[in-house]
Amino acid sequence: MRQENQKLQPNKMGTMPITRLLVNMALPMIISMLVQALYNVVDSIYVSRISESAVTALSLAFPVQNIQIGFATGIGVGVNALLSKSLGQNNRETANRAAGNGIFLVAIVTVAFILFGIFGSRPYYAMQSDVAETVEGGTAYIAICCMFSAGIFVEILAERLLQASGRTIYTMITQGVGAIANIILDPVFIFGVEWLGIPAMGIAGAAVATVIGQWLAAVLAVIFNIKRNPDVQLAISYIKPRRNAIGPILVVGIPSIIMVGIGSVMNFCMNQILQGFSETATGVFGIYFKLQSFFFMPLFGINNATISIVAYNYGAGNPKRITGTLKRSCIVASGIMLVGLLTFQLAPELLLSIFNPSEEFLRIGRSALRIISIHFPLAAIGIALGASFQALGNGLYSTITSLCRQMLALLPAAYLLSLSGEVTAVWWAFPIAEVVSLIVTLLFFLRIYKKKIQPLAK
Repeated sequence: MRQENQKLQPNKMGTMPITRLLVNMALPMIISMLVQALYNVVDSIYVSRISESAVTALSLAFPVQNIQIGFATGIGVGVNALLSKSLGQNNRETANRAAGNGIFLVAIVTVAFILFGIFGSRPYYAMQSDVAETVEGGTAYIAICCMFSAGIFVEILAERLLQASGRTIYTMITQGVGAIANIILDPVFIFGVEWLGIPAMGIAGAAVATVIGQWLAAVLAVIFNIKRNPDVQLAISYIKPRRNAIGPILVVGIPSIIMVGIGSVMNFCMNQILQGFSETATGVFGIYFKLQSFFFMPLFGINNATISIVAYNYGAGNPKRITGTLKRSCIVASGIMLVGLLTFQLAPELLLSIFNPSEEFLRIGRSALRIISIHFPLAAIGIALGASFQALGNGLYSTITSLCRQMLALLPAAYLLSLSGEVTAVWWAFPIAEVVSLIVTLLFFLRIYKKKIQPLAK
């Protein structure tokens, strides 16, 4: 009876005016992602009060945590695309199987990270540092994050189920509650609260706060799916692995996972290039990433919303809503990145002053922010159009464009420019790489438009 009633109520992704729908779906994700970006800054501030070794330990944990999020979002995006397409086709059985097989994949990945947390955390830190405080603190931190990683995997998968059915307001609530809980609990567990009998746990306390925030968000997301998401039925019978469900999920999800890995490699290699100039240059690069997230996170929110809308309307055979969504996505994304460009151009010193910089840090950072931000409007168009690749099942295109942006163009350009002996020259590698990436994106988009979108109009 519930399914029959649901058919009488058309899904908003096929009927709501596109601009309103895009904003309606993206805004909750944008808000929650901005909260996450704020948390990253606040978390670093708290940890820096412990010691410099604690900050180093937290930095060394980034690749592992990044890969964690990569697997979680990769599986989530794959499920999202298949689920949205199935709902567009009004195929509830396939939609439910997509959700169930997503749970199956999450369980496998969770076990792998638990094993790494138990057996791999100490060797991971020991091969990167010989400072006892860094190794001990980092081992405790990453072990806790990995051994209790089910929270982040369940949270992201459950949020993607809500996004795929257009219920993004609930993802804003879950992510917001998780991040705020994390921020509040950080000082409690890091420094302890004597009257509550909570001992100071140092960097391990930061991990405990992170895990609690993730689990709290996961529980809320699951409850919202059960109580507020009639489009998806969560049942044990749907968890049984099926090739026709796992295959499409991995086709879209693996490229996302690879893209995250590419980002980690790029970050590592850029640090090596910048270390040839000074520690300050490397520090500026790290701070740039924290600052740019306040503009790129909203861009990714638009991207995620676009994937769901395009996938749904592709399944429903509605090419006008596909192209309309992509056009409006480009416009909104460009507006966000223009604000970012103006902010970085007009107020670089104000942004950098948050981190108590030296004169040398300000000198290098000022030029870095102004030069790198030139590529923001280009990135807006590339990322907005790139949403169509994942939504239409061509995730490989996303992988190739990401490779061009972060590896094939950026790193060679940065290395060659570093030979000039001027660190300022290295920053120009970012605009150069984005031009190359945008050209590749446009070529791929024309190809996918002719093969998949245009035929729907016939």
